[in-house]
Amino acid sequence: MDALESLREELLKDHLPLQEEATHLVFGKGSSSASLLFIGEAPGKNEDLQGIPFVGSAGKELDTLLDSIGLSLDDVYIANILKYRPPENRNPNREEIRSHSPYLLKQIEIIKPKVIITLGNFATKFVLAGFQVDGMNHIQGISQLHGQAIMMRVKDLSFVVIPLYHPAAMLYNGSLRKILEEDFKKIREVLS
Repeated sequence: MDALESLREELLKDHLPLQEEATHLVFGKGSSSASLLFIGEAPGKNEDLQGIPFVGSAGKELDTLLDSIGLSLDDVYIANILKYRPPENRNPNREEIRSHSPYLLKQIEIIKPKVIITLGNFATKFVLAGFQVDGMNHIQGISQLHGQAIMMRVKDLSFVVIPLYHPAAMLYNGSLRKILEEDFKKIREVLS
């Protein structure tokens, strides 16, 4: 955990966009040696208040989905592209992604996951564009890509990316629950 904690301290000293408006830094949670890394877009209201990712309703759904494939927070690491909440949960802009993403890349380099699960459109497009903001517009959306295992190599790291709908999406669209449950089974297959 020392490398992640050191990175967290570095991030606190940096002056990133959104930091002034946010209540807390939302760095990440889980195992620093996880083979499975979940990447979301940005912290929401509950995450901002507590300084921990995925603690609200979507986090409870994620816990349930992890449990359905025999995993827990001890087996995974969870982070967001943005480390501070955008006001009113608005979409992140390109400059915010550019400013925050180097910290996500450092988290990935420290953890060295075998599988990265992207949650929702922003995370999926950003990761599949090779962690480049400018390539995001050329990547298909989550409805076309969800549940597919995609091999990637970025810098010295090789990993499988599996795009998934964000767990919050099924809170608003119940029909996505079955899709997410099936896609989570694919995670288990890839990890086996």
